[in-house]
Amino acid sequence: MATAPSDAAEATPFSLTVLTPTYDRASRLPALYESLLRQADPRVEWLIVDDGSRDDTAAVVAAWIAEGRLPIRYIAKPNGGKHTALNVGIPTITSRLTFIVDSDDWLTDDAVRLIEAYDDKYRARPGLAGFSFLRVAPDGSSLLSRGGLPAAEFVESYIDCRLNGDLDGDMAEVFYTERLQAFPFPEFPGERFIAEDVVWIRMALTDDLVFIDTPIYVCEYLPGGLTRTGRSMAIRAPLGAMERARLLMVDRCAWRVRLKGAVLYGCYSRFAGLDARTAIHTSGHPWLSLLGYPFGLVLHRGWRRNG
Repeated sequence: MATAPSDAAEATPFSLTVLTPTYDRASRLPALYESLLRQADPRVEWLIVDDGSRDDTAAVVAAWIAEGRLPIRYIAKPNGGKHTALNVGIPTITSRLTFIVDSDDWLTDDAVRLIEAYDDKYRARPGLAGFSFLRVAPDGSSLLSRGGLPAAEFVESYIDCRLNGDLDGDMAEVFYTERLQAFPFPEFPGERFIAEDVVWIRMALTDDLVFIDTPIYVCEYLPGGLTRTGRSMAIRAPLGAMERARLLMVDRCAWRVRLKGAVLYGCYSRFAGLDARTAIHTSGHPWLSLLGYPFGLVLHRGWRRNG
């Protein structure tokens, strides 16, 4: 298990960094900005990483910085995908906690207060990567499947709760910064997408999360957003999708999850243009990937036919 997060970050004036990767969302950022102002907590900073926006994001953020109502840092980079923006921003963070919040979304008015309260409660507990709260739609409905979390508050790994527990839907993860910094997002040349839970799964091999049945994050899915276009993005970034499928095959996962990973690995390996021998022998799980490969071929044909 991982050791407890250190207190080295306590020297920073900030206890929490809200990290927002953004691309052409100047018109959407004000909702998040206003929700951060409502937190009224001077220990919170907002780090915006602009992934090559072509709109007036830079000017909008510059105006907010000039207002001085909220500590804001702004980093601009060439477009490369959300995960590359996170990889640029995360190493610069010195606060104890990091909360990744998309540019389309906003926080509940008590979000920071709840995060700080749970950090105080669990700070001394070893082996934690952070906290996983609820996301809700603007109408307040949960985004989780199967009736939501099984308890109001519990400690478990992402693998056991989300994968083995077959609990679909986005949640609001707040991580101890030093744990997040230990797991950078994989980057593959020419690919602009990778599922974020590639990192959450890697963390879960050593770290647990505190799952909390309380919403702190309001999520509005927009046309063209990553959540709505996830499968098509993964097909255009098959090496990243193969990496996630490879992680689904680890021993910590339930057998049905491992078999799903094997099928997906075979499917995405075909989108990557790999032959069967290469795909199977580089999977890290050759017998399992061999078992799933024929079904992956069928899935690949169906997805390719249906666009």
